[in-house]
Amino acid sequence: MATGASGGGIWGKMKRATQQGRVARRVVIYIPGFDPFPPRRYRELYRKEGAAQARLSGYDLTLAAAGSGWTVQARIEGAEVETRFEVLVWHDLVQAAMPDGIAATYGQMLRTAWVYFGTGAVWPLLRLRKGPLLAACYPVGMLLGQLALAGGAGWLICLALAVWLPVWLAAVPALVGAWGLLRLFKRWDSKIFAHYLMHDFAYGAALRGAYAPDLERRLAEFGARTRAAMAEDVDEVLVVGHSSGAHLGVSVLADLLREGLPDGPVLSFLTLGQAVPMVSFLPQAQRLRADLAMMAGQGRIPWVDVSAPGDGCTYALCDPAAVTGVAPPDARWPLVLSAAFSQTLSPARRAELKWRFFRLHFQYLCAFDALPDAPDAYEYFRITAGPLTLWDRMGRRVPSPSRIVTPVSRYRDVA
Repeated sequence: MATGASGGGIWGKMKRATQQGRVARRVVIYIPGFDPFPPRRYRELYRKEGAAQARLSGYDLTLAAAGSGWTVQARIEGAEVETRFEVLVWHDLVQAAMPDGIAATYGQMLRTAWVYFGTGAVWPLLRLRKGPLLAACYPVGMLLGQLALAGGAGWLICLALAVWLPVWLAAVPALVGAWGLLRLFKRWDSKIFAHYLMHDFAYGAALRGAYAPDLERRLAEFGARTRAAMAEDVDEVLVVGHSSGAHLGVSVLADLLREGLPDGPVLSFLTLGQAVPMVSFLPQAQRLRADLAMMAGQGRIPWVDVSAPGDGCTYALCDPAAVTGVAPPDARWPLVLSAAFSQTLSPARRAELKWRFFRLHFQYLCAFDALPDAPDAYEYFRITAGPLTLWDRMGRRVPSPSRIVTPVSRYRDVA
C-alpha cells in the first residue's frame, strides 16, 4: 500500500490543502453502528469526552447542539477551527430490526447460526481475530443459559406442585414461571446485552450479507447528504464510520465514486472498530465486496482504518478488503493503524475498562489519558476538530506491522 505517493487525484488535493494552510472549517459526517438510540447519544458522548481530552491535552473545545448534530469551536495547535457534525440516522431501521418478542430473538439466534455454519462462513472467520466470533458466541451462550435457567425453574415449580396437583395442571404455573423468568432476563438486557447483540449479528446475516431494500434507500440518502456537504464552503468533509457504520461508509463512498465526485473540499474516510468480515464473508455480500474493491484501489479518498487488539468486538488490524480477497493488486487503502490501547490508556484506566467490553468498543470516540507526545498519534478530537486534514495528520505513518492481509474468505465474487 502506498502511503506517500504523489501525482493527481487525492495526492494533488492533499498537496494543495497543505499549501493553502491549516483547515479552518470542516464537516464531519458520522455513521453510527447498529444502535437504536438517536443522535443525541453521540452528541453528549462527544461533549463529555471532548471536554476530558481538552483538559488532558491542553486545548479549547466548545460544543453547541445543532439539529441532528452539533457544532464545535476549537482552538487546537494554535489554530481556530469550526466543525459541524452531522449524524446520519438509521436508528429507526435498527429499532425495527429488534423485535420485542422473546421467541423472536430465539428465532433470530437459530437463523443466524444456520447462516454462518450452513454457508461455511464461520471457518474463515476463525482464521482471523477470535474476538468478534467470541462476541457473537456471547449472546448465544447467554440466551441458551437463560433458557436453561428458566426451564430448570419451571421444572422445579412443576415438581413441587405435583405433590398436590396432577402433573398436567402443575405444568401451567411452571410454564408461567419459566416465561416470567425469561421476561425478567430481557428487562435486564440493558446491562447484559444478550438480546441486543443477537439482533446486531442477525441484522447482517438476515439476507446472507446483502443489504435490505430499506437500508439501500437509506444509503442513497447518506450519499446525497455527503454530496451536499461537498458543496459547502469548507476545507474538509470527513466521513467517520464506527463499528457497523464502517462497512456502510464503504458502500456510501463507493457509490459516490461511481457517480463521480464533484470538485470541492478534501473528502476523507475514517473507520473505527470495524467488523467488516462478519458481513463481507457471507455469500450474498457481492455488493459490499465490490465496494471494498473499489475503495481499496481508488485514488480520490484517503481511507484510514483504526482498531485495537484490546477491543474484542472488532477485527483488529485486519485489512477488510485484503482479508475478504477483493483488494486489487495496486490497492492503496486502507491505511491500517492501531489505537494501541495498551499505550494510550493509563494502567489505571485499562484496569477500570478491563471487563467493560462494550465500552471498550466505543473507546475510539473517547478521551485517552496516556497519549504519546506525537502529532500523528490517534486522537479522535484532534482528527475531527483540529487544523489538519485526516491525511495531513495520519498520512506519514506506516501501516501497523501486525496488520493482517491474508485473503481467507471463501466468497469473493462481486456485484
